[in-house]
Amino acid sequence: MQKILKSLNIIDLTVIVFYLFLITMNLMFHERVIYWKELVAIELGVILFVILSARKHLNSKSLIWKHFHLWYIAPLILFTFKQLYFMVHPIHPTDYDELLIQIDRWIFGVDPTVWIYQFANPILTELLQIVYNLFYLLPIILGIELVIKKRMREFEYAAFLVVYGFFLSYIGYFSLPAIGPRFTLHDFYAIDLELPGLLLTNALREFVNIGESIPSGTPNPELAVQRDVFPSGHTQLTLVVMILSYKLNARTRYFLIPAGTLLIIATVYLRYHYVIDLIAGFVFMLLTFWSGKYLYKWWNKYVGKEILKLN
Repeated sequence: MQKILKSLNIIDLTVIVFYLFLITMNLMFHERVIYWKELVAIELGVILFVILSARKHLNSKSLIWKHFHLWYIAPLILFTFKQLYFMVHPIHPTDYDELLIQIDRWIFGVDPTVWIYQFANPILTELLQIVYNLFYLLPIILGIELVIKKRMREFEYAAFLVVYGFFLSYIGYFSLPAIGPRFTLHDFYAIDLELPGLLLTNALREFVNIGESIPSGTPNPELAVQRDVFPSGHTQLTLVVMILSYKLNARTRYFLIPAGTLLIIATVYLRYHYVIDLIAGFVFMLLTFWSGKYLYKWWNKYVGKEILKLN
């Protein structure tokens, strides 16, 4: 058992622990989760896959296995996100949008997504929809630079924080499910008319909707949409990537920081999030860095790996 554990890097460990959490949730709430058996089988399969992948990387000189083990987490993040679709609402069927709306009004005296509409124009909408859709590419861009420059310790640390951050945000979805202001404060069916873009906006908006299980023509999309509003993972993980790019002195920071700033603005402008979601995303970002630093040091000390000097 110890031999298996020491073959895992901190990213593998994070995936395994989170998938054990998902298995536990499915077993505890099996009477509510319709596909709990299928989900548990999938989650056990992912754990086995991670262990085998780590062992294969350790015992093989193949570059294919090396890069496969480096990058498997990218599609797994999306795969995990879609599993939550079958879990969050059945386990916690109450939506807390009214609470989030009231908090925003208490802080700002207005509904921020309504207030910001005064600045709407097609050029701005097009730009912000494009950067919003870049969300999952931002950590990949940073990771590619680190791999190309053979900064593998930095890559492992950055990838761990991104994965760990995503999983923390997923736990947040269980705690306070919500659907967002495009359904509660605005007419979802009027968004294309009220926030028109130029060339790509409608297609990119539909791509986001498909990812959240509400493709065009979905009846009652407010009932079908994924509960993924609080905290704002877009804010949390974008901040993580921006800060990492700065701390690691990555050249891509000159793109990631301005693009990330626009992306965070886009979450409110495009009506995906309340501002309290962004504040929570900021707090979750701090939690990611603070707790992640100790977990990273603890695990690498346990397996006897060199620890990256952290600021």
